[in-house]
Amino acid sequence: MKSIRLKEGKDRSLLRRHPWVFDSAMAKGGADPGETVRIDAHDGRFLAWAAFSPASRIRARAWSFDAAERVDAAFFTRTIARAVQARRRFAIDSDSLRLVHGESDGLPGLIVDRYGDTLVAQFLSAGVERWKAVIADALLAETGLSRLYERSDASARQLEGLAPATGWLRGEGPTELTIREHDWRLTLDIATGHKTGFYLDQRDNRKRLADTVRRLGTGRVLNCYCYTGGFTVAALVAGAQQVVSIDSSAPALARARANLELNGLDPARAEFLDADVNASLRRFIEQGERFDAIVLDPPKLAPTAAHAERAARAYKDINRLALKLLAPGGVLFTFSCSGGIPFDLFHKIVASAGIDAGVDGYITERLGGAPDHPMTLVFPEGEYLKGLVVCRKD
Repeated sequence: MKSIRLKEGKDRSLLRRHPWVFDSAMAKGGADPGETVRIDAHDGRFLAWAAFSPASRIRARAWSFDAAERVDAAFFTRTIARAVQARRRFAIDSDSLRLVHGESDGLPGLIVDRYGDTLVAQFLSAGVERWKAVIADALLAETGLSRLYERSDASARQLEGLAPATGWLRGEGPTELTIREHDWRLTLDIATGHKTGFYLDQRDNRKRLADTVRRLGTGRVLNCYCYTGGFTVAALVAGAQQVVSIDSSAPALARARANLELNGLDPARAEFLDADVNASLRRFIEQGERFDAIVLDPPKLAPTAAHAERAARAYKDINRLALKLLAPGGVLFTFSCSGGIPFDLFHKIVASAGIDAGVDGYITERLGGAPDHPMTLVFPEGEYLKGLVVCRKD
């Protein structure tokens, strides 16, 4: 077994069971991409077994902190079984969920979502790429399913020196699927949709919007960056009189319209705009528009902390415009899925936007990803999705 020796003082994160070893922490050692290595402290003490990645700044990702552990096919079978079984403890009102959430489930770089009877996996690190066939077999054995589609086309894979890879790994069939979520159904395409095909992490936040619409008798809702209309459907099912949805993707808007039809919703209650969100918000302000509820769910603007300053300006601008459009007593659901924007900074950004807009509001909830997208005690980076519910003061 090859070994990696760390510099003095660079063992602290591993001693806290954080799974990442950065290139700057290494004193000596190396291995092939994805190969399992022993990580030692500067004095030779065992710290972890990890997958080596020579192309990445995260030079090694820990599999286990147990010196007696063997990283073999049985290890992946056990670890996948633990992840899948853990989901049975979570409240998930859907036939679709995340089964494996990377480092939070002890499988760095592996994302697995279940859509009904189909699994979709992303292999985003050199370690899980090396064990891909074993992992695929273990997933099907644990779930009893026969279809597994690969969507390893995220940009994170390039940082590992890996080429994009997509297509059926096991079985075959249609890539366009219909899932049930709470009181509605939604369609997606696992071959072309964002991430693994859909944003399962926002499942419970869509339900919170629906509950808010029902409770407040909300009339007009604005859904920005609506993608395929999940929040739109939730608001309309809950009784919103009108929902205006904005996105710059014509295919996404076409699927959003189809999702309305799938749920038997009156298309006259929905308006879809193929447009830029910022420009649309400014135009609505000029026209004197008001909305009783607004959803801001922009794409990732700061993948790392290095992008935080520029992203903060963008987040502040859209929140400032949205707060101006919010009717007194109205509710803003605002989100950041940027890992480089921590929750306290996101709160400050929204607060600053309110000051510039001349608007104050009550923060009634702090939101995150659905429970099948967990953050663990030792891996806070798992908290990538952050949200605030702001009720504008009269």
